[in-house]
Amino acid sequence: ATPAGTGDKDHLISVIQAGTGASKKAAGETLDAILETVTLSLKKNKKVQLIGFGSFEVVKRKARKGRNSATCEAIRIKASKGLRFKAGTKLKGAV
Repeated sequence: ATPAGTGDKDHLISVIQAGTGASKKAAGETLDAILETVTLSLKKNKKVQLIGFGSFEVVKRKARKGRNSATCEAIRIKASKGLRFKAGTKLKGAV
């Protein structure tokens, strides 16, 4: 395996290309397909679990009261969605 570098998309494409022998174009299309699939699953509120690596899931935050730090005025913070990543056992052990 190739050691991790800058972590950008081009680096990931190079790692896929080196590991599979695929062309750079095919490696890029593969990475794009994976990222699109993860994104579409999360949009549908489905958990994405990659055994050994980790899992991604959508979390819902309730509306709550807050305070404007500049004016100390009470404000209402709207409900929102966020993403959570939980590292898998293999990934935790590697770092």
